[in-house]
Order: sequence, then C-alpha cells, then structure tokens
Amino acid sequence: MAKYPDNLQYTKDHEWLKIEGDLGRAGITEFAQEALGDIVYVELPKIGEKFSAGEPFGSVESVKSVNEIFIPVSGEVVEINEVLADSPELVNEDPYGKGWMIRFRITDSSEVDSLLSSSEYEDFISEQEH
Repeated sequence: MAKYPDNLQYTKDHEWLKIEGDLGRAGITEFAQEALGDIVYVELPKIGEKFSAGEPFGSVESVKSVNEIFIPVSGEVVEINEVLADSPELVNEDPYGKGWMIRFRITDSSEVDSLLSSSEYEDFISEQEH
C-alpha cells in the first residue's frame, strides 16, 4: 500500500480523511505514527460529539509523547473504533485500515477543499524535513 493513498485527503497536522458519502472516516497518517513511535493508548470522543474543523477530537499516547488528534473537517461523531481501546498498536500496524479512529457526519463539505491531496501532502512533508 502507498504511504499516502490517493483516495484520502490529508491535513498539515498529519490526519487523513476518507469520504464515504456524507460521512468521513479519519485517523493519523503513516508519517505521524512513525514519528510517534509505538502507540500505547488512544483516547477517542463519545458518539454524538460535534467538532469544528481543526479542533482536537482525541489523543494518542506513544512511548515518546501524548499528541492531540484534530478533526479534518467539521462533523458529528457517529462511530469510534472501539478496537483501539484494547489494541492501540493497530494505529502503527495499519493506520489507514484497522487503525482508523472515528467516523463522523460531515457538516460542511466545502471544508474538504482546504485539505491536501496525496501528492500535496508528500510535498508538505518533504518541505518540513528540510
């Protein structure tokens, strides 16, 4: 699998968004999980909570640090990945698959336009590394 799949949108805070009709699925990118190291705990919101684009919806704790996770676009949480409570390492092993974090109803689809494509995100990362 590509490091940054083309079917996803990305934020400069290293979250990804997959559009599924009027829902979004979100998690952290391959780059983010590599930078964090081994993830030992994931804190997720409650179903029904509402967030504005860029607001923190939870956090990930790794052996190195605790970092907030930000929602890519505004929405209301409809599902959380409950498996992460017992298996936070899935975020390291499969960040775009089994390591997803939340599904939410997108409340402002125009915000998607401000996210980065796969190639834009790769360019952003390479700029940060120099």
